[in-house]
Amino acid sequence: MLEIVQIPVLTDNYIYVVHEPASGETAIVDPAVEREVVELLEARGWEPTCILNTHHHGDHVGANLALKQRYNLKIIGPSADRDRIPGIDIAVAEGDHAYIGSVAADVYDVPGHTRGHIAYHFAAEHALFCGDTLFAMGCGRLFEGTPDQMWQSLSKILRLPDETRIYCAHEYTLSNGAFALSVEPDNKALQTRMDEVRALRDKGVPTVPSLLGVERETNPFLRPMSDEIQDKLGMLGAPWPKVFGEIRRLKDNF
Repeated sequence: MLEIVQIPVLTDNYIYVVHEPASGETAIVDPAVEREVVELLEARGWEPTCILNTHHHGDHVGANLALKQRYNLKIIGPSADRDRIPGIDIAVAEGDHAYIGSVAADVYDVPGHTRGHIAYHFAAEHALFCGDTLFAMGCGRLFEGTPDQMWQSLSKILRLPDETRIYCAHEYTLSNGAFALSVEPDNKALQTRMDEVRALRDKGVPTVPSLLGVERETNPFLRPMSDEIQDKLGMLGAPWPKVFGEIRRLKDNF
C-alpha cells in the first residue's frame, strides 16, 4: 500500500509525496517548491528516491534541481518533453512504467495542456497522478494542444475504473463547478456535489482527490455526450470532440 501525502503550496497547487513502506522508497510528484517538501520529508523521516514530473510548467518542476542536489534522487518525466524537464534522468512515454519500490505505475501520454504531458496510473492503488490534464470538474487549458488531442487524452482516463482517485495538481473545484452548472444546470449529481464542495472549501478542506466515477457524472469536460450540454450549446448530435472543444472555449472565457 502506498502512503500518499498531499501538500498545498503557492496559491492553489498540490504536490504529492508518495511512500512505499516495504522498500522505504519515496517519490515526489510535481514539486513546485522545495521548502514544504523538505519539511514534510523530515517530519516523516522519509528519504526521497525520485521525482515524477507530469509536464514542464514551472509550478510542476520548479524544485526539481534543488531537490536533486539535496537528495541525489532521480527525475522521471515525459520523453516527448525531456528538453524542458530540468534535471531529467529517465524519460518515459506510454507503455513504460515508473516504480516506487515494487509498485508500478503505467505511464500514459495525455497531451493537450502541453505537447508532452503524461500521467502516472498506479492501478493496484487506484491512484492517477494526472497533473493538469484532468481536474475536479475541469480540465487543463489547451496551451499547446488541440481539442481533439485533449479529448483523446481524457478518453484514455475515462477507460479507467470508477474507483480511480484523481490526484490532480490544483484546487480549482469551486470555480470549475460554477462553470459546470452554467452548461448543465439540471444535473442533480452536479448540484449535490457543489453543495458538498462549498461546505468543504468553507472549512478549508481540499476537494482533491476525487473519484473518477464522480467525475463521470459531474465534470462537463468528460460529458460532451450529455444531451443537456449539447442542447445548451446548440450542438445536439454533434461529434463529441467538437462539443468538448466548445465547452473548453466557453470555460476559457467564463
